Amino acid sequence: MNIPQCQIEALTAFGYTVSEARFLYIVAMHSGYFTARQFLAFVDAKRGYRTHSLAQKLITQGHATMREYRRNGCIYHLYSRKLYAQLGHENLRNRRRHRLEAIRTRLLGLDFILANQGYQYLETEAEKISYFCDQLHIEKACLPVKLYIGGPGSQPTLRYFVDKFPLFMSSPRPGFSPVVTFSYVDPGLETLTGFVTHLRQYQPLFRELADFRFVYVSGTRAHFEKATELFHSAVKIPLESDVARDLIRYFRARSIWNSSEFRTIGKTDLLFFNEAKRRFAGDRFEMLFKDWKAGRIAEPELRAEFPSKIPNRKVYFEVYFVPKQPDFRAKDDESG
Repeated sequence: MNIPQCQIEALTAFGYTVSEARFLYIVAMHSGYFTARQFLAFVDAKRGYRTHSLAQKLITQGHATMREYRRNGCIYHLYSRKLYAQLGHENLRNRRRHRLEAIRTRLLGLDFILANQGYQYLETEAEKISYFCDQLHIEKACLPVKLYIGGPGSQPTLRYFVDKFPLFMSSPRPGFSPVVTFSYVDPGLETLTGFVTHLRQYQPLFRELADFRFVYVSGTRAHFEKATELFHSAVKIPLESDVARDLIRYFRARSIWNSSEFRTIGKTDLLFFNEAKRRFAGDRFEMLFKDWKAGRIAEPELRAEFPSKIPNRKVYFEVYFVPKQPDFRAKDDESG
C-alpha cells in the first residue's frame, strides 16, 4: 500500500504524528471506523499514552466520535468533513453514520487491510471504474451498480462498487503475476444469502475477466466450507471450462449409472463420472439435473446458462479468517 506523501502531510498539519496520519488515512479511505486495538497493532504499542493522545486530538478537533463497548474499549468514527476535505475526499461515504452490522463489516474489512498492507488497493469508486473501464476496456454496464433515488426534483444517481469491500491487486500463487482480487466481508451473518446476492451482482464483471482472485473474509469459520462450495458452483466452474459440454456428459453418465445399464460405463467414463460428481456438487446442479431428466431443459438452454467466453481462464478462491471481533454491546446496555 503506497500512501501519497501529500496525504500524510495533509493530516500531520492537524497535529497528528506520521504514524497516526498513516493510520487515519487508511481508516478514512477504507472504513471510517476503527478500534483502539487496531491502532495499537498498527503502531506496535501497548494501551496507554498512544491511544489517549490520539483520542484527545480526534475529539478536541471534532474529527471523530467515540463510543465505548463492552470488553472492547472504544470504537471511533472519523466523520469530520474538514478532515476528509483535507484528503480531497469530502463526500466519501465513510464519514456517514452506519448501522451496527455495517460497522462490524467495516471493522472486519479494516482488520484484513491492516494485516495485508503489501497489496495495492483500489480505494475509491473512481479508481475502480478507471481500472476496469479505462485499463481493461470493460463496458461500464458490466460493473456492479446501485441506483439511488433522491428527493423530489432531483436526478437518480448511479453508484458503483457500493459494498466497499477491499479490492486490490495480488498474486494468486507464489511466483504468479498479480491479478485483480475481489473480496466479500461476512460480519458473521446466520446465512449466506448476502454472499450469494453479492456474487450474482458481480457475475457480469467476472465474465469479462481472463483471470481473477476472490477472498471470502470472516471472523468465524462456520461458513467457510459452504461459501467455497457456493463460489465454485456459481463462479469458478462456470467460468473455467466448457461447462455445458461436461455437464451434459455428466447427466448422461449419471442417468446410466442409476439404471440397469450401469455395467456399460467404460473405465474412462467412470473416472470422468467420479470427478464430475465432486465438480458438480451443490443445489444448483441438482436442480439442473432434475430439469434435464424431466425434459424441461436441453443443451441449448444449458449452453446459454454456462457460456464459455474466455479460454483457459483461471479463477482463484480462498477463505480468510480474522480473529478478535468486537463485542457490540455498549457499556450503557449492560445489566447488573
